[in-house]
Amino acid sequence: MSDSNDRSGGPTDQHLSRRQLLSGAGAALGAAFLMPDQVSARLSALGSEEENRARQRLNDAIVFTNTTVVTGDAHRPPLVDVALAVSGDRIAAIGPTDSVLAQYPGAEVIDGRNKALLPGVMNCHAHLSATIARGFNEDFGFPNRAGLDVSPGSLLSTEERTLMSVIAAVESIRCGATTVVQYTGGIAPEAEALANTGLRWVFAEAANDRIDGTVMSPERLAASETPRFSESMREAGMQRIQDLFSAWHGHDDGRVQVFPSVVHTENASPELLQAVRAFAEEHDLGYTIHLNQTHAEVDYMLRYHGVRPTEYLYQHDFLGPRLFAAHARYADEREIELLASTNTIVAHQAAMAANRGVSPPIPALREAGCTICLGTDNNNNDMFAVMKVAMLTERIRRGGDDEHPGLLPQPEDILQDAALGGAHAIQQPDDLGLLEVGRKADIIVLDTLKPHLVPHGRVLSVWLHNGQPSDVESVMVDGEFIMRDHRVLTVDEEAIVAEANSVGRRVWDEVQGANPVTPPGRTMSWG
Repeated sequence: MSDSNDRSGGPTDQHLSRRQLLSGAGAALGAAFLMPDQVSARLSALGSEEENRARQRLNDAIVFTNTTVVTGDAHRPPLVDVALAVSGDRIAAIGPTDSVLAQYPGAEVIDGRNKALLPGVMNCHAHLSATIARGFNEDFGFPNRAGLDVSPGSLLSTEERTLMSVIAAVESIRCGATTVVQYTGGIAPEAEALANTGLRWVFAEAANDRIDGTVMSPERLAASETPRFSESMREAGMQRIQDLFSAWHGHDDGRVQVFPSVVHTENASPELLQAVRAFAEEHDLGYTIHLNQTHAEVDYMLRYHGVRPTEYLYQHDFLGPRLFAAHARYADEREIELLASTNTIVAHQAAMAANRGVSPPIPALREAGCTICLGTDNNNNDMFAVMKVAMLTERIRRGGDDEHPGLLPQPEDILQDAALGGAHAIQQPDDLGLLEVGRKADIIVLDTLKPHLVPHGRVLSVWLHNGQPSDVESVMVDGEFIMRDHRVLTVDEEAIVAEANSVGRRVWDEVQGANPVTPPGRTMSWG
C-alpha cells in the first residue's frame, strides 16, 4: 500500500443512506472580530444597526476563566490563572480574569479551573481513507509486504472511501487536531463531507506522471527501467488540481485551502515539478511531496538520474519555503544542507516512521535550520501519539551524541512543531499556531484533573509524557466549538462509527477470503 493512498479501482457506488450521514451540516463558523479596546471609541460613530451588531459580538464572546494558557511559544512559560476571551473567530484578550470579564460582561463564561488551553495542532500529512487498513498496514513494513491478492482499499466504493476519511476526521478532532492536510489524488468526491466536520482543511490534490509509477520497493527497483513520463497524466493531474482549487479554495471564509502537490519524487518529471511549483506561486499556496521515504527510492534516483532525491528536486527548482516535504527519512548531509539553505519545511511523521523501523535525522535537520511540522500518515490519525513518539524517538536519535541524553527536545519544542511549524507549512504563520491576542481561535481544551495527570508541574510535560488523547475535552476552530465536553458537534459520530465498522467487517471478510493475512514471523493466518 502506497503512502499516496491510491484511489483507483473499487466497486460502483451504491446509493446508500450513509450519504445523508456524510453530508450533515457543519458548524456555522466565522464571525467578525472586534478588539475590546476599540469598542467604546467605535460605538459612538456607528449607526444603531451597526451598534447593535457590535454589542452582540461582545455578548457572543466566550471567556475561559482562571485557566492555564500554553501559548505554543517554546520559549515562553505557561500563563497561569488567567482568562482568555474569544470574540468572533479570534482570540480577543488574555489577562487577569476580573479584567477580561469586565471587558466582556455579556460573554458566555467557561470555568477554566483544572483545564489547560493549547493551540490546535496541525496534521500536515494524512491519507485519511487508509483507515480501512488499520490493524494490518502498520506491521508489514513499507512498501507493504503482505502480498495480498486483494487490497482493502480496492473494495471501497467512492462513498465508502469518503466514510473512511470522515471517521479519520472524527479521530483527528478527538485527538486535538484543528487542521488536517488531506494529501492524495481525487479529493473532490469527499470534499464536502470533510468540510462539514468543521476542521480547518488543506486539500493537497496530488499528481504523478511516470508511466507505471508507484512507490519504490527493492523488487520494483530490480525490475525497473529508464523512466518514461506521460504528458496526458501530467495534464490530467494539473486539471484535477485546478478544478478542486476553483471549487473549494477559500470555502467557509478561508477555512478550506487547496494546495497542489506531487505524489512521489521518483515518479515526477521535471515538467510536473515545475508546473506544481508555478501553480503554488501563482495562487500564493504551499505544496508538498513524498521525499526520501525508502532506500529503494534513493537507489532508483541514483541509478536513473545520477543524484539523490533532494538533489533532483533542487536541480529542478522545486525546493523552497512553500514546500513541506514529507519524511526525509534517509536524507544525507548534502540533502540536509539543500533543504535548509532553501528554507524547505520538513513534515515529520514520527509514529509511522517508528512503525517502519526508521528514525529520521530530525536533530540534524533542526540544527541546519529547517522548520519541522508533524503529521500522521496512514491508518492512525492521532496527533497526540505523533507528538509523544516524535519527542521520544528524537531523544533516542540524539542519545549517542548529546553529553546529557534525554534533555532535547522538550515538550514545548514538539508542540511548537505541531502548531506553529504546521502554520508555516500551510502558509498561515501570522494567524495560527500560537495562543496570542489577534490570532485565530483554534484552541484545544485539556481536562487536567485526571489520575494520570495529577499531581503535576509543567502541564504540557505531564500531558505529553503521561497523557491520553481522551484528555482533550473540547476543540474550537475559528472561535466555534466542533467538540465540546467530549461530544463532537458537527457529525453524527455514533452513526458514522457504526457504518464504518460495518463496511470494515465486510472488506476484511473479503480480504481474508481471497488471501488470509499471516503476520510476519507467524505460520498461520490471523483474522
